[in-house]
Amino acid sequence: MTKVRMGFYFGPDEGHKLGPGKVALLEAVEEHGSISAAARALGLAYGRAWERIHDLNECFETPVVETSARGAELTPFGAELVETFHSMETAAVKAMGRDLRRLEKQVRSH
Repeated sequence: MTKVRMGFYFGPDEGHKLGPGKVALLEAVEEHGSISAAARALGLAYGRAWERIHDLNECFETPVVETSARGAELTPFGAELVETFHSMETAAVKAMGRDLRRLEKQVRSH
């Protein structure tokens, strides 16, 4: 079966996105304690990982990740954001379950 992934757009011009990729990066930062280690664990270039973190920090009033000479860590708001995303994703999939299953049946398998 096809895995459904969703993202949510934020900001006055919907210029900021929070989706599974950024959430996985936040979880990897929490696990590994640095942006570079998180990037390596996910197979991302460090610059791309840093851009994603920077985008999230710019999007919200409260920073999502804080960096120091010792590495990086999620702020309390960053941890809350990860939880909120998973909650929103679960609720959306539940609400759209029948429609999603109907679409999944139409996806080509390669």
